Amino acid sequence: MLDEPLLTAKGEATRRRIVAAATAEFAAYGIAGARIERIVAEARTNKAQLYAYFGGKERLFDAVFTASLERILEVVPIDADDLAGWAVRLYDEYLVRPDLIRLATWHRLERRPAGHLVPDTARLDTGKLTAIAAAQAAGRVVPGDPFDVMALVIAMSMAWSPVSNVYAATADEPEEVHRRRRDLLRRAVAGATGAVPSGRA
Repeated sequence: MLDEPLLTAKGEATRRRIVAAATAEFAAYGIAGARIERIVAEARTNKAQLYAYFGGKERLFDAVFTASLERILEVVPIDADDLAGWAVRLYDEYLVRPDLIRLATWHRLERRPAGHLVPDTARLDTGKLTAIAAAQAAGRVVPGDPFDVMALVIAMSMAWSPVSNVYAATADEPEEVHRRRRDLLRRAVAGATGAVPSGRA
């Protein structure tokens, strides 16, 4: 996002509408397929306002994508002593906010087809890796590269995610189905990582 002066309440409301509309647009169409015209129409603003706040489509995507990564960290913080429970909470977050995982997928497809999802300077996983390493040192998590352990748990949590090439789950499915998947996911992650299932949904 561009440096900008302190926004008025009206300006901040406009900016929030732009971000919300852009999140839905980018999640549905990706970076190349997204259209500024649709975003400003949905946000009830104009191109000049969008460009003033974000500088263009690429920087707007950057702002939306970064916000999605920060949301995951805030809403689903890691618990390295309960990686199985963490995986289940990630599963639930994908049901509530499928746009978050779709944004990450578009970013992977259109920007970084190999390696880390974001450049090293933009990575937000230091806290996760530190927590996993500490749990490993205490003998509570299986030995190995902390990044690989984290990647394994996240991949397992995405087994039924909105971008699954096997089955994409939705929040509309019966709760019993979700309970069955959560239980399987909890047991599978616990078995793979040495973490003890928490019993939390």
